[in-house]
Amino acid sequence: MSKNIETDLRTFVKFWTVPLGIVLMILFLYKALTGLVIIGASIFLALALRPLVGKVNGFFNKHFGKDKRHQNVSVILAFFIVVIVFGAIISIIGPVVVNETAKFIQNFPQTFENTFGGWKGINEFGKTIGVQDLHAEIENGLVSLSNNIMGVLGSNLISSVSGAADIIMKVMLVLILSLLFLLEGPEMMNSFWKNAEDEENSKMIKVAKRTISKMANVVSIYVSRQVIVALVDGFATMLIVFIMSLFFGFSSSLAIPMGLITALFYLIPMFGQFIGGTLVTVLLISSNLWAGLVYAIIYILYAQIENNIIAPKIQGDALKLQPVIILCAIVIGMYMFGLLGAIIAIPIAGCVRVLVEEYPNIKQARH
Repeated sequence: MSKNIETDLRTFVKFWTVPLGIVLMILFLYKALTGLVIIGASIFLALALRPLVGKVNGFFNKHFGKDKRHQNVSVILAFFIVVIVFGAIISIIGPVVVNETAKFIQNFPQTFENTFGGWKGINEFGKTIGVQDLHAEIENGLVSLSNNIMGVLGSNLISSVSGAADIIMKVMLVLILSLLFLLEGPEMMNSFWKNAEDEENSKMIKVAKRTISKMANVVSIYVSRQVIVALVDGFATMLIVFIMSLFFGFSSSLAIPMGLITALFYLIPMFGQFIGGTLVTVLLISSNLWAGLVYAIIYILYAQIENNIIAPKIQGDALKLQPVIILCAIVIGMYMFGLLGAIIAIPIAGCVRVLVEEYPNIKQARH
């Protein structure tokens, strides 16, 4: 027995509008994901620069008197200070990494002979583990690896060049948008709150303003304190490498680049300290094998002091997040957006904590 269900056009349209709207929203988010990530990174960078802008603006107000024009000058000056500093760091680190790698390749035969006794020593070791000609096995493996690498490089050369150009363009967009958000963001937010507020929703607007202000402070505080700890880490590496250069005979000029490497990588949460320490160890090994190994031991010991005493003292409990939540946030951010996701994961988790804390107030303000 069949039944006929009759409906009018208005009900039919209402029924299909919701799922169609959801599908269109998902499609929009998928298509605009890259643009939204760029905008999000720009807002994050603008919030991260707020403490520096405040310091520069305070300097101008103290020495030249209070003036609204100082705000824009402070924004531009703080922005270019950061860009110039990062550009200088990369320009210092890049040549050192290239030179040390070239030096390692050039000195490898002699280092290999002195350390392992050459291929004769390798073959003797191979016989002890049941391999008659370990030299030939290693050579075959290196040839196979080299062929695979060259094949991959050859097939991906064009895409790599276009990928590099795409990354440069995205970085430029982030920098330009960040500067615009710093210059126009406060005025845009004030205009938004002014237009949104009326007698009926004044309480809700007040709670919303407080919540967003707390979230902005979470980002600013986290980044500023992370930078301070990174500078401490870089200075410690610089000092360690300089002292070691006096004992192991390598150039003391490596101290500053090595310190900059660890400071730069420390900005990556959780894993950055390990990456920076490992990279410095490898670069020092290229100059002196024992120097690299001794540095690795000293840096591991220092990292324990830094992670358990120095970093907690500087960072405190600003974000009020448990370690397991921080690690989960980093893993999710890293798998969603790569390195950028890992960097912004912790402050985003802190913003979520603010929303959870303010939820009762938001709920109350809605009624």
